[in-house]
Amino acid sequence: MRGVTVVDHPLVQHKLTLMRKKDTSTKSFRQLLKEIGSLVCYEVTRDLPLETVEIETPLTAMSAPAIAGKKLVFAAILRSGMGMLEGMLELVPAARIAHVGLYRDPATLACVEYYFKAPDNLGERTVIVVDPMLATGNTAIAAVDRLKEAGAKTIRMACLLCAPEGLSNFQGHHPDVKVWTAAIDDHLNDHGYILPGLGDAGDRMYGTR
Repeated sequence: MRGVTVVDHPLVQHKLTLMRKKDTSTKSFRQLLKEIGSLVCYEVTRDLPLETVEIETPLTAMSAPAIAGKKLVFAAILRSGMGMLEGMLELVPAARIAHVGLYRDPATLACVEYYFKAPDNLGERTVIVVDPMLATGNTAIAAVDRLKEAGAKTIRMACLLCAPEGLSNFQGHHPDVKVWTAAIDDHLNDHGYILPGLGDAGDRMYGTR
């Protein structure tokens, strides 16, 4: 799909397979999600703009590349987004963090917001929305809507799994937001879960499945 990058690195695909297995422990699932978060972050940030700065090494002065502009913002959708966020922060520890609290109404599958907190000057920063699952797409749409209302202009989406229906829905609402994912699965079931998927990422991460 246009505007979607599937991160097909062998390490990502291997770790995703381990996460899909129903007998993977909570501890292992959480660790794997953290590791994949770091690997996907590497790809999402591949084309960030650079500027040249003057530094001194222990031996001499030199001109060297550094990321240009204000620090990144990782916008984690609560609660399962926190698992990927941990790995991303290991790669970019100076990044700012936004929290977007949304839950999906089980009857209507519509999103309900219960918490939102973001850094100032979102319009001057690259914002990366973090959520392992893009299923119906409604949660991601609501999160990006809220971030745009708060001033964000440059937004990217990082996730673990997508459903084709969710991607189509998301891109219909936010065609300007590129998506990075480890896999695009087959379809959604009648309850809005991705198939074959890996179950509820939040439940498996926190041991409440």
